Amino acid sequence: MTLTTWGDHPEPLAVDSAPLPEYGTGSLADLLPTLAAGMGVPGGTVAISELAPADRACVFLVDGLGWEQLKAHPDEAPFLTSLLASSRGGTGRPITAGYPSTTATSLASVGTGLPPGAHGLPGYTARNPETGELMNQLRWQPWTDPHAWQPYPTVFQLADAAGVHTAQVSSPAFEHTPLTKVALSGGTFLGRLTGEDRMDLAAERLAAGDRSLVYTYYSELDGSGHRFGVDSDAWRGQLMCVDRLVQRLAEQLPPRTALYVTADHGMIDIPFDEQHRIDFDEDWELRAGVALLGGEGRARHVYAVPGAAGDVLACWREVLGEQFWVASRDEAIEAGWFGPHIDERVYGRIGDVLAAARDDVLIIASEREPRESAMVGNHGSLTPVEQLVPLLEIRT
Repeated sequence: MTLTTWGDHPEPLAVDSAPLPEYGTGSLADLLPTLAAGMGVPGGTVAISELAPADRACVFLVDGLGWEQLKAHPDEAPFLTSLLASSRGGTGRPITAGYPSTTATSLASVGTGLPPGAHGLPGYTARNPETGELMNQLRWQPWTDPHAWQPYPTVFQLADAAGVHTAQVSSPAFEHTPLTKVALSGGTFLGRLTGEDRMDLAAERLAAGDRSLVYTYYSELDGSGHRFGVDSDAWRGQLMCVDRLVQRLAEQLPPRTALYVTADHGMIDIPFDEQHRIDFDEDWELRAGVALLGGEGRARHVYAVPGAAGDVLACWREVLGEQFWVASRDEAIEAGWFGPHIDERVYGRIGDVLAAARDDVLIIASEREPRESAMVGNHGSLTPVEQLVPLLEIRT
């Protein structure tokens, strides 16, 4: 696996020393196209070769359930732990999220079956080249036309058009969001407040068709990780809840079903001190020549004022290059961080300079991003703790 090849890095870190997501063979973007191909959906592609076809498939995405965090907590998640050997078609290996390893990007990769360079959600926040403003792609602020931002059909839409019984079972709060529209629409959206109700309804929807594709989602584990950290009792309590939910769903699966439990990213706790949290708002060197700071603490998009991109790259590489992979836009694209190709409309959304954390550090912005800067648990970069996610499998 590309991502597990670690080793010594020069200083500053070379761009091509960053471990790459397994685009095309074992990333989140490859999951639904593989499942759709197994159901005979036109346009489906068997990208994750280890997965056998199934007439009915359910994807249960647990926000923030990283591979390394799951392996470290067998007591809190006995049922999930019993499934580790089933991951990735019985190989016992994880898959990768994609870059950046963050929710908006990953959900778009799951739903469209495309890497970030194609679907065009390249981070938590990214510049809109049409307006010059930073756009929050999770909250969709400021408003941007969803279809123009992400024009490709979702795999759910393709499956629904091919006669597959298709449904999304999630919180009612997500039904009408632009992110759901561009990433997860197609078939029927069914909102349920509790995790237990979602599991029961997902099983019911699977049984409703001879060919069925059902997606369900749980966000509370991620919320606890951000607020309290993955080394907290609150996070462990949520993991115990997830474990019970997966078992509840597994016990109700109809015949000829494959259930896949996966996640959008892992998470890492970062200490609250100046050594581990570098404050952009208080660092004149890092601010020099920067027009906009996008992305998030472990995966920054840096947009330079006109003519300053080279100076910003040199400064960021000098200041941060022993702890971050610092790359120009073209270097990151050539290295394959966002996938094998970049759509023209996406190119300007990517920072002039990118900084992806290797070490246990963040680039916070205490004044402009107070809420995000206060988070205990973080994610976004290319490290295994953030990139690797399970693909646990149960078949009936």
